[in-house]
Amino acid sequence: MSESIYIVSLSRLYWTRRYRRAARALKYIRNFIKRHTKAEKILIDESVNRYIFTRRYDKPPRRVAVAVMKLDQEGKVVKVSLAIPIESAKAVEGSSQ
Repeated sequence: MSESIYIVSLSRLYWTRRYRRAARALKYIRNFIKRHTKAEKILIDESVNRYIFTRRYDKPPRRVAVAVMKLDQEGKVVKVSLAIPIESAKAVEGSSQ
């Protein structure tokens, strides 16, 4: 099982309307990984989804570092997760008090 890290720039999504930018960001990540790994099936981990939605629905982060792991020998099925684990905003706020 090989793992590689990609930094996906989502800044181009800010050229579009605010409506549903986070959903478009997830589709963009899926297409980016499909284009770079030639995979047929892409499983996106919940951590990526949470990170995209940490800010509001219309303000996704500008870039995301994701780790891509091949789940089969041919590389047709890959799993995408965050490369750098990030604590949720509520956990960070609670630790400072």
